[in-house]
Amino acid sequence: MVEEQFWRAVQERTRTADGAFVYAVRSTQVYCRPSCPSRKPLRSNVEFFALPQAAEKAGYRACLRCRPRDLPAGDPAVERVRRACAVIETALEQNEDGAPALGDLAGLVGASPFHLQRLFKRHLGISPREYADARRLKKVKHLLRGGDGVAGALYEAGYGSASRLYELADAQLGMTPATYKKGGKGASIAYTIAESSLGRLLVAVTERGVCAVSLGDDDTALTAGLRSEYRAATITRADARLMPTVSAILAYLSGAEPALDLPLDLRATGFQWRVWQELRRIPRGETASYQAIAAAIGQPKAVRAVANACANNRVALVIPCHRVVRNDGKIGGYRWGSERKAKLLAAEKAK
Repeated sequence: MVEEQFWRAVQERTRTADGAFVYAVRSTQVYCRPSCPSRKPLRSNVEFFALPQAAEKAGYRACLRCRPRDLPAGDPAVERVRRACAVIETALEQNEDGAPALGDLAGLVGASPFHLQRLFKRHLGISPREYADARRLKKVKHLLRGGDGVAGALYEAGYGSASRLYELADAQLGMTPATYKKGGKGASIAYTIAESSLGRLLVAVTERGVCAVSLGDDDTALTAGLRSEYRAATITRADARLMPTVSAILAYLSGAEPALDLPLDLRATGFQWRVWQELRRIPRGETASYQAIAAAIGQPKAVRAVANACANNRVALVIPCHRVVRNDGKIGGYRWGSERKAKLLAAEKAK
């Protein structure tokens, strides 16, 4: 019901709704205020967020035309989170000694530490410290892409030591900072494409583990997607080498193998990893709602963040995001198409 009201506000470009939420368009990866005069998107391409920061956490960038970040939030609780985010961002931009401690941050926005922590978890799905880590890492990525050296980028972004950056690198970059600086240059990725009951199946691996499992109808499009993700890596086709990995995935898909346990090499936030680990606990033939997953990881209000984590899963089947459905029982969206999701769920239930 709430999303229907949001969508109506977007269609009518209702200025009084500005600040109450932002909407993001999957096809452009841009988020806007409700009254944005840009071309109206398709409803199927739109998702809603209470905070600009939540949209950015999901991978969207702010519209340069309507500047949705410049508006105060309509909800006082949401505005408090936005103010706290602004304090964190300012501290990091000024290269102070990291973000303020939780107690100091809470005092600056007029909340108790406990309440502010809960507000962050509810609206962003992460803690203030995790938000600071994400912003700091985003700055490192920007500096590395701009040509800065690793050491310079590290200290410019406010890391006290190299160990903290490299600790986060495996989980959030999927490669070391030096490798990321080069757009994946130096990383070697092998891939293959095979036929499956769900269409064409692309499997790609690094020396650390599986980095992509994609489904589609066109080999060229699947390969282009992989090359776009790792634009400067050395990517080679290796059908024979990856035959055991593909065979394991196909056997799991057919029901011949009860479990699929492959090493992974993925870029992800701590929150995404917790969601993905919970998805892997859902038994074959069963489903769980986004709300149930949010509750299982101890963040019952982070339903939208759970949905975003599912949408950002790059390894189909290995992390079974297809087993998460809407609270009303409808199958919901799927990165590789709702028809594939329905077919996959039906096959798993039958077996």
